[in-house]
Amino acid sequence: MRPRLTPLIRTALLAGLTALPAFAAEENPLTPSESWDLIREDVIGEVTPSDGATLFTLDAPYRANDAATVPLHIVQTDTAPVIDTAIVVIDENPAPVAGTFTFGAAMHPLDLELRVRVNMYSNVRVIAHTPEGLAMTGRFVKASGGCSAPATSDPEAALASMGQMRLRSFGPAPQMSTPRREAQIMIRHPNYSGLQRDQITQLFVPAHFIDTLEVRQGDDLLFTMEGGISISENPVFRFSYSDNGAADIVVRATDTEGNVFEERLPKDEAS
Repeated sequence: MRPRLTPLIRTALLAGLTALPAFAAEENPLTPSESWDLIREDVIGEVTPSDGATLFTLDAPYRANDAATVPLHIVQTDTAPVIDTAIVVIDENPAPVAGTFTFGAAMHPLDLELRVRVNMYSNVRVIAHTPEGLAMTGRFVKASGGCSAPATSDPEAALASMGQMRLRSFGPAPQMSTPRREAQIMIRHPNYSGLQRDQITQLFVPAHFIDTLEVRQGDDLLFTMEGGISISENPVFRFSYSDNGAADIVVRATDTEGNVFEERLPKDEAS
């Protein structure tokens, strides 16, 4: 016989269900990680980073809709110390360091968005270097299978379009104390992780990904990236910057097979 729910029990259950969305919306800070303990010294040496939550924020979904394209958004206020380098680490990924970024002066205060693969439930952390030393913050993300997820495009089509780039430019951000612009760079590349299988042969597809990226406005550096297998297929980077008046944004990328892709993209022209 099924037990009857008394009014008191029913009320308690309904209250618990009602509370679930609020719980899911709460911040998801870093959790204890044995994996980080193992790789920490290789990534940052013996330095103990300060709490970066007061210097910058990392927005990431608590439960990712697509483990192969998890959005990360790093944001500073315009009064925060300059971040000249940032390392993005995904503790439980096969290659935990997703990317190491260096920034030119025009990128301060930092506002950068990118997409990564997350292979299993993991901390995603950003370690930033400032004049005051290292600072770290992050989020725990529930996602699985991102590094082994099949590519979304046909291999032949992916190779045919590899290296094509597009730029979207946006107007000044009025909330900033100095004139700023936003841009989004999209690069066609399968960024094979080495953990994906050919859907016909079921053999592993060899790793083949963008390993360096350099973005400039005219001759002035915006940012560089040394990337790994955790950067998503067809990488997208959206960022804000101080416009120096140059007409173009120049993007140069290399991949692990020695290919070099370079484009001069007009800031104010649809591309």
